[in-house]
Amino acid sequence: MLLPASCEVAEKRFSEVGLMTKTTLQIVKEMEQALERAEVDCSEYFHDDFDWIANFGCGTKRGLDEFERAWYKPFRDAFGDRHFATEHYLEDGNWAACFGHCEATHHGDFMGIAPTGKRIKIPYIDFWRVEDGKIAENRVSVDFPAILAQLGQDIFNGKGWDQLDCKPPKNASLSFA
Repeated sequence: MLLPASCEVAEKRFSEVGLMTKTTLQIVKEMEQALERAEVDCSEYFHDDFDWIANFGCGTKRGLDEFERAWYKPFRDAFGDRHFATEHYLEDGNWAACFGHCEATHHGDFMGIAPTGKRIKIPYIDFWRVEDGKIAENRVSVDFPAILAQLGQDIFNGKGWDQLDCKPPKNASLSFA
């Protein structure tokens, strides 16, 4: 889209002084890209006291330091060469959500499983609340049983209800086992 020269100058000035605000979704997508690049310092994207609330096995992290120490570092150590394949994003005011999977190589210890070198898919669902341009809360579900199954561990001992399914999903990329 072409803008009159005066609009281009105004847009540049707004951007230079930080008056152009990012949408909730832009903030979340930029954060996801930073995680994919394995940036160590996440303070640009998260409030220092943000809450990370996840399913059993992942835990609840209070604050950026605990998130980086007790989730993000072990995740980076266990899974390298990450690519986030987020399938859909949704935005509603200061909330954003998505689902997808992270493709990664298992190159470090994960839940007591030594590195296998396998390329796996890590399914996730995230909900983020953004305040003042940074993430204040992240509610997340990471499908640990699917990860473990790809690494040769069936935590359901063959008795998972997926055994009752008659047909696989129409889209084969939706299967993580």
